[in-house]
Amino acid sequence: MAQLTWLITGCSSGFGEHFVHKIIARGDKVIATARNRRKIEHLKDTGADALQLDITDTQGNIDAVIAKAVSLYGRIDVLVNNAAYIAAGTIEDLDYEQFLEQFNTNLFGTIKVTKSVLPYFREQHHGMLVFIGSLSGWIGHPGVGAYASSKFALEGLAEAVHKETCDLGIRTLLVEPGRFRTNLLSQENLKSIASAIPDYLELSEGLLTRLKEQNQTQPGDPRKLVDIIIDMVREEGVANGREVPFRLPLGLDVYDDMKDKCTSTLKLLQDWQDVIRSTDYA
Repeated sequence: MAQLTWLITGCSSGFGEHFVHKIIARGDKVIATARNRRKIEHLKDTGADALQLDITDTQGNIDAVIAKAVSLYGRIDVLVNNAAYIAAGTIEDLDYEQFLEQFNTNLFGTIKVTKSVLPYFREQHHGMLVFIGSLSGWIGHPGVGAYASSKFALEGLAEAVHKETCDLGIRTLLVEPGRFRTNLLSQENLKSIASAIPDYLELSEGLLTRLKEQNQTQPGDPRKLVDIIIDMVREEGVANGREVPFRLPLGLDVYDDMKDKCTSTLKLLQDWQDVIRSTDYA
């Protein structure tokens, strides 16, 4: 495959930083972005470019950054929508502004960056959108409802844009990672609210303890995940000779939990088929 130019959001740590190193090693070009440019300046030592991009900024300002990114090499071939964080707390304990902040990054920011890149992809008749979703886009675990709802919404966004653009030479890959050893649960990235409601104290204390314990003990190796995604984009390695799917769960925990949910959903449809299919006009 010819050399590709990638633009990646959220490169200050985690998957984003691993993407930069792995892509450069494959011989492609990378434009790394982050809200705080100082945190990604060191990535320029790899040969990557570094641009400041706050995905919660206005559409106009984001458009300007994307135009600058395109001017560096004359094109963008792959957009990786990676920037995200977790707001932990029960539905009652989180206020509206905290929900809005969660969606501004995990969903609305992703929408704005995607909208900025799509015109270039359409003009090129070529491009690939990569969305980093989550197991939480399938299962709403207690205490992370804000994060889960943003990732459920991201699933719908990715599926819709895939169907809108697949006939225009644009490919879409929705990746659904499980628990990987990134900095997502670090004190810097995790925004947690201890419950002030007696009925939720046990749930809240258990959740915050587990999240603290799981930080840097998650089973998934982010380097392996990134390698697989690059294979999917470049249609090589594990993707060589295989049809690249739209949806790609990654992680043993995702496989087990997603299979359980699919099995229970199929059973529901079978057990309640007579009721489910009974609502049309006679």
